Amino acid sequence: MEHQSGNILEWQDFEKVAMHVGTIIAVTDFPEARKPAYQLVIDFGTEIGIKKSSAQITKRYAKEDLISKQIIAVVNFPKKQIGTFMSECLVLGSVGNDNDIVLLTSDLKVENGLRIG
Repeated sequence: MEHQSGNILEWQDFEKVAMHVGTIIAVTDFPEARKPAYQLVIDFGTEIGIKKSSAQITKRYAKEDLISKQIIAVVNFPKKQIGTFMSECLVLGSVGNDNDIVLLTSDLKVENGLRIG
């Protein structure tokens, strides 16, 4: 059975979403967040650079387990102010019950900044 959630995208719409691979290089607690979250610093390679993000992934991930993990993120959304923190990209993950998020990752180590498409 085909599942549709919302409107059908045109291919040109999908091409506008810049999803890239990055490596988490720093993780800190984010006590000011309304829901438990970490502040992440992610290296997307020389072309995109270093970006920060807030992620509600504290249920499944310890800070030390996130260092050097390659993740997938959308890097061309506008920056978003979250409390005192400016989020510069959207880290992607599957969202289960009770906001239980599992990060989208690369199963093999690849170059930071590679585009997903």
